[in-house]
Amino acid sequence: MEATTLRPHSPTDAVYMDIRLPRTLDSWPWPRRINPHYDSAKKEATVWCESFQAFSSQAQNVINKVDPSLLACLAYLDLDQAGCRVVCELMILFLCIDEYTDLATTDVARSQTSIVMDALRHPDKPRPSGEWVIGEMARQFWANAVLIATPTAQTRFISSFQEYLDAVVQQAEDRAKRHVRNVEEYFQIRRETVGAKPSFAIGQLYLNIPQEIIDHPVISKLTEISIDLIILANDVYSYKVEWERGDDGHNVVTVVIQQFRMNIQDAMDYIENLINRLVDQFLEQWSHIPVFSGPVDAEIRAYCNMLGIWVRGNDSWSFESERYFGERGPEVQTSRTIRLTGAKREENGDQLEGGQDEDL
Repeated sequence: MEATTLRPHSPTDAVYMDIRLPRTLDSWPWPRRINPHYDSAKKEATVWCESFQAFSSQAQNVINKVDPSLLACLAYLDLDQAGCRVVCELMILFLCIDEYTDLATTDVARSQTSIVMDALRHPDKPRPSGEWVIGEMARQFWANAVLIATPTAQTRFISSFQEYLDAVVQQAEDRAKRHVRNVEEYFQIRRETVGAKPSFAIGQLYLNIPQEIIDHPVISKLTEISIDLIILANDVYSYKVEWERGDDGHNVVTVVIQQFRMNIQDAMDYIENLINRLVDQFLEQWSHIPVFSGPVDAEIRAYCNMLGIWVRGNDSWSFESERYFGERGPEVQTSRTIRLTGAKREENGDQLEGGQDEDL
């Protein structure tokens, strides 16, 4: 297959590019499964989200099709009904923050994230009248979560969520300056903006793992690799949407293209090789999970198992929801082919002109 394929698709001068997505996780030992509380938790969380009227009815309908609760229930298989409701609300909160801050200036993003963090730190404090509505959403989410979360889970979540929001502000600043980082710099910030660390923290709702064990070199490495795998999948699958709206600066595909002077297909192939190496590293590290000969061993295994489940769940959700590929997710999951189309874009000699707003 050619690295980049350009073909006319209408009587006009419009063209499109067909790109092959990386084929990943073929050897990943965690299969696609779903939490049995999905239907009930999704229903409750959706009603909760809609109660804030944070979006127009049309935008809310799009959010419902994205189905953040599906991601939660693919990523946290063993939580009970109460825990499942908490993680569904968190995935909704992430999506709402993302939808607003992706369009925000640096100052607005800083103000919005400060509101969210204040709400999380003070879940019993009423929010000011007229405040950005996502502040109250964050407050209610966390007021519900602290009823069941262990102290260690609460501490880790608050700390990691602050780091996530700080990175969201930095992303807004990068976007305003049209700054595209190199690969190393990109991963430093993307490991925060992807939201995996607070997601892993909330997955410890019922666990009490000491920090020194979380910081063990093997556990830390497994965590880092799983975050990187989530980043790479998210960026590859979101690339079409971001590229077509001209908002692909915070995406590893763009970073690879610019740093290594590749075209889009070569960048996708480069990322596929990186993913395969990370999968091998994760499985190798898995065989060295430490044993402490105590009750904490079961919790360590539960945490590490959650990492593996999260990687698979994120990949499955990317095709089963309508976030990136609309109704064609299952087709793309099989074909691994996307079509880039739209306004004129130039990427190291690859050019797309004219264009109609078509999908595959």
